[in-house]
Amino acid sequence: MAIVGAGVVGCAIAARLASHRRRCFVLERETHEGTGVTSRNSGVIHSGLYYPPASVKASTCIRGQELLYAWCLQHGVAHRRTGKLIIARSQAEEAALAELLANANQSGARDLEWISPAMVARMQPELGQVQAAIWSPNSGIVDVHGLTRSLRTRAEQNGAVVVCQAQVVGLEPRQDDVVVHTSRGSVAAAQVINAAGLQADDVARMVNLHDYTIYPCRGDYYWCRGPTIERLIYPVRASNDPGLGIHLTPDLGGQLRVGPDARYVDRKDDFRPMHDRQAAFEQATRRLLGPQVQFSLHYEGCGIRPKLRGPQQSGFADFVLRAFPDRVLHLLGIESPGLTAALALAERVEDWVRKTE
Repeated sequence: MAIVGAGVVGCAIAARLASHRRRCFVLERETHEGTGVTSRNSGVIHSGLYYPPASVKASTCIRGQELLYAWCLQHGVAHRRTGKLIIARSQAEEAALAELLANANQSGARDLEWISPAMVARMQPELGQVQAAIWSPNSGIVDVHGLTRSLRTRAEQNGAVVVCQAQVVGLEPRQDDVVVHTSRGSVAAAQVINAAGLQADDVARMVNLHDYTIYPCRGDYYWCRGPTIERLIYPVRASNDPGLGIHLTPDLGGQLRVGPDARYVDRKDDFRPMHDRQAAFEQATRRLLGPQVQFSLHYEGCGIRPKLRGPQQSGFADFVLRAFPDRVLHLLGIESPGLTAALALAERVEDWVRKTE
């Protein structure tokens, strides 16, 4: 079988399938694994708070978190269970926070606590006075590149072949297989798994699946110097925000990242530095930190999310796993929490493979 894309999801799929003695080719257009959406990920291990109960995002995030921590321990991937605080600064935000907690509990998120302002002050005094907070002890951070490399390595140890600089340019379904045409030649596969991230809709159109459009949504990051923050710190998500709100993420090296924000853009490859967000990021950072905390922000870079909901569309857009035609499975809209969900998505792909063999 052929897997299109060697991001964290594609490598997770390859690692799982190869471990069960299925022959896999992973086709990646770049020079090595994890250079697309994966490479610009903040590395947060999510707990499944934000997604509707029974949605694919909720179920694969919660299952994926369990699998991810186990994988990191088994394979020596750097990570830390930092925990996460979602803080409310007003009564209106407290009400929204209560709704979030109810949704998270209904979805099956584990070990969440409603904690008092006094508890927040003891845990993270840099935040100053808050109205209320949710404590998510199982949230954390992971070395994204180390994780993706470990998945590729395990896949290759079990016989998978990762072919880089092999951009997929066409899919040709036949009666008994699918011919995958790439910039380095063609290969026939019994099944094809489209895990192409931002380009997944382009790959889907190669087999005349036109039902889905990926809308690129950019998020920028800044480094924050000054405060010592050991936990993930998130605001209450605004109802009209296509992201989770600008937040604070400590990394494994002791630095503090602020972001990402969320803005729709016209191109999937527009990674140019944009310094016009400094004031908005300073305002968001000040709202997260207490008034006495001194900090400075320095631009880092950006990532682009593959969203299935456009800028003028409302409502929730779930992960899509769609078989079309029968031998091709498309993974579309795998944005956050795709990193956390990767190993659980691989389980679902394996279930599909079994049914189509």
